[in-house]
Amino acid sequence: MSYPIHIVDVFTERALTGNQLAVVLDADDIPPAVMQRVAREMNFSETTFVMAPSQPGHAARVRIFTPGTELPFAGHPTVGTAWVLATQGLVPGGSLEFTLEEGVGPVPVRGEQGADGLTFWMTHPPLTFGEVIADRGRIAAGIGLDERDLDADVPLQVASTGVPFLYVVLKDARAVDAAMSDRARLRSAFAGREPLPVFLFAAVAPGRLYSRMFAPDIIGVDEDPATGSASGPLGAFAVKYGLVPHAPHVTITSEQGTKMGRRSIIHIRLEYGADRDIPTRIEVGGAVMPVVMGTLVGADP
Repeated sequence: MSYPIHIVDVFTERALTGNQLAVVLDADDIPPAVMQRVAREMNFSETTFVMAPSQPGHAARVRIFTPGTELPFAGHPTVGTAWVLATQGLVPGGSLEFTLEEGVGPVPVRGEQGADGLTFWMTHPPLTFGEVIADRGRIAAGIGLDERDLDADVPLQVASTGVPFLYVVLKDARAVDAAMSDRARLRSAFAGREPLPVFLFAAVAPGRLYSRMFAPDIIGVDEDPATGSASGPLGAFAVKYGLVPHAPHVTITSEQGTKMGRRSIIHIRLEYGADRDIPTRIEVGGAVMPVVMGTLVGADP
């Protein structure tokens, strides 16, 4: 058996930057165990497998694998897969607004055609804020920093729109760049509790954040160049704690992956109603660049 495969760079307008993604099409007959092996072989943050939808009106069903595990939802795989489907003429009626089926349920996506090409946006599932972690020194040490590098006015808190992340605000971009992703350190930081991906960032200008994400023990990714699933909660977190001003409509840009040589630009749009903490709508979007088109072989069931 052979399968069409596309490799794209997501959240960037320059090929060979951003976050790499492999998209395998016509993957209905690939068993999950083989999908996992293919994702390990590709060794990108994620690889997606596109199958026929299970519900009428949906464009496709998508399974998302890191090199180590399957995810119910992820941002750059959603945006990149939507872009591939749209540009390859695989969306019924050629629509730029459609729905993908993922582990968390239906995920609406929307394409915008602009002067610089086609940008895709995904709508996040509902947001929840979770536990506040009190042991700031242990978490700081887990990312190779001192507690003094953390923003003293903002708690360490879990937030999620499908995949939970621990959000850690640092004082400045220097501290963000100084952090280290070390499996043993992070394991020690979460000793006695379920480990979480750590999303660390600093506010560096009005409406602009500088970010990194570490998850070596959880999803098998030491550092992710761009984390769309974390960027929606990131925007709401930044507004909740006053790092970005609250407004009915908020626009934020997050720069991620720069330290690891794969600069990514992630755009975040938030809409608020009466609740100042929970947005009524969260969208994350960005540009996608094609890199490789080919055929996947050696993935026989």
